[in-house]
Amino acid sequence: MPRQARQLSDSGYLHLILRGIGKQILFEDREDREFFLSVLCRFCRETEVALCAYCLMENHVHLLVNDPKGHTALLMKKLGVSYARHFNGKYDRCGHLFQDRYLSEAIEDDGYLLAVFRYILRNPQKAGICPAAEYEWSSFPAYDDGDSFVDTSLLRELIGGREAYLAFLSSDSEESCMEYEPVRRDDDWAKETMKKLLGVSSGTALQQMDRADRGAALKALKGAGLTVRQIERLTGINRNVVQKA
Repeated sequence: MPRQARQLSDSGYLHLILRGIGKQILFEDREDREFFLSVLCRFCRETEVALCAYCLMENHVHLLVNDPKGHTALLMKKLGVSYARHFNGKYDRCGHLFQDRYLSEAIEDDGYLLAVFRYILRNPQKAGICPAAEYEWSSFPAYDDGDSFVDTSLLRELIGGREAYLAFLSSDSEESCMEYEPVRRDDDWAKETMKKLLGVSSGTALQQMDRADRGAALKALKGAGLTVRQIERLTGINRNVVQKA
């Protein structure tokens, strides 16, 4: 039977899960976890996939990524090969380390993005290990750390500052995720926003702007809540140009 095609995300956000084969333990000690995070950081930068949250459990890993360029498969291949080589070499084992393909789930609205973000960080708490704030091997401390390679910029816009963040993670109600008005809306909303923000009747007008003005306009559209794919679709400008802006 052919493999089911990956579900693509229009927003670019994905929840990824990597499991050890047969519930194989993936991390035996601190060195293993530190190595995994080092290659995760390296390959996220190489593939231009933004990491928004992570949690390393004993036999599985949760990742929340933003990948508007569609490079997740390459990231996970690099990550899987590099870490399996490290683990098998260190513990004198051979064969597959990870269970089949990694799992991926598309995230298309802000309520669900918040729910996944909280689920990932609360995983140790749910497993009875310790409170989320005390778990060492998650991105919990990176929420407002400007030096971290974890990108929580959109999540900070949705949740707020440190106190709001702590309150959000301590809540057990799913309603706290859904009370945020979704930023990403349909193309009719996007067209109206573009018209009001830039004073243009059509997104294709951006193609006639000089480079500096076009870059500023693209940045303004992204800041207003349009997705990279929406901007590409409505302006006809290549997503790589949009992403750089």
